[in-house]
Amino acid sequence: MNIAPESDDITTPYRAEAPLWLPDPLVPSWDFLATYPIVLSLIVMVLGIGAAVIGRAFVLKWGNRLISRTSPDLGPRLIQIVANVAALIVGYIALVLAIQVIGLSERVEQTLIRVLLSLLILRLIKSAMRASHLGLEILSRIRDRYEIVEERTLPLFDLVMTILIIGAAAYALLMVWDINPTAWLASAGVIGIAVGFAARDTLANLFAGFFIIADAPYKLGDYIVLDGGERGEVTKVGIRSTRLLTRDDVEITVPNAEMANSKIYNESGGRWVKFRIRIKVGVAYGSNVEEVVELLEGIAANHDSVCKDPTPRVRMRGFGDSSLDFELLCWVNHPVERGVVTHELYMKIYNALNAAGIEIPFPQRDLWVRDSGMQKAPE
Repeated sequence: MNIAPESDDITTPYRAEAPLWLPDPLVPSWDFLATYPIVLSLIVMVLGIGAAVIGRAFVLKWGNRLISRTSPDLGPRLIQIVANVAALIVGYIALVLAIQVIGLSERVEQTLIRVLLSLLILRLIKSAMRASHLGLEILSRIRDRYEIVEERTLPLFDLVMTILIIGAAAYALLMVWDINPTAWLASAGVIGIAVGFAARDTLANLFAGFFIIADAPYKLGDYIVLDGGERGEVTKVGIRSTRLLTRDDVEITVPNAEMANSKIYNESGGRWVKFRIRIKVGVAYGSNVEEVVELLEGIAANHDSVCKDPTPRVRMRGFGDSSLDFELLCWVNHPVERGVVTHELYMKIYNALNAAGIEIPFPQRDLWVRDSGMQKAPE
């Protein structure tokens, strides 16, 4: 008959086993400190944070040397994001290891680790968005390799990257907490349909913004004229709207859906940004037309803001009711100069015509008053 051994009432203290990656000379020290879990946890945290700080400094030092040649202004910012992410990951690993050596219950330990991992994912979302934006800016400057990524297409690619990052992070958070994403995706589909009906105008502006960015009928800095007569410089091409700055320094915000369905006159489009000015001039019948042409061309050619190429030219447009109609055609370097140059040319033309004795006609009307011959009857 076998006698069962007496039970031992003395509880064996928790001892964390040494990790496999730990060097053999440090295993005895680990086993000694394992009898004091709190002390070992603090040591692991301090060493982990120290390794994160040292690793961040190393990445910043050598990364800046490698990438500063490609993009001196954006490269260091991108390397700083990478260094911060590396430090976060090392710090997270140290915290997880510190929690594991304490000897908490499995449920509490798993909950703490999931909370830390969730915080890490949320922090990585912000870093990933910044890194994607900086990376797109760097690619947009390398025109000979990545022509599709330009300043005008940055909002489109930035939005796509943001959606992908948030989607991947949401899926990772669901997996961390052991939540089945299938039901959530189905619910999101139903909610998406409801939101689509409720926000039709917003979605129309959103898709119109995609098409405007891809098709590029205008870009930042262009001067455009809308159907309603609004004229201004394009200061921002967003996903929902386009902003124009008028010559009165008033900003106009136009929904992209309206921009996509309107006829737009791009004064900065065409072969170049130069803008042509038309100055209509009328002189009296009997004037020397060759002298008028020479005078007008000389005024435009001697103006500092008028382009020398193409050269200014004058065209006679016809015979008016009281004048010979001419038109001075000249170019300015940018549409914003149209108003001031037109004003200056009109002033110079008026003074030059007066000095040359060339009459500027104006409509005249003769009023004839006829006496009907009716006399007032005597009282």
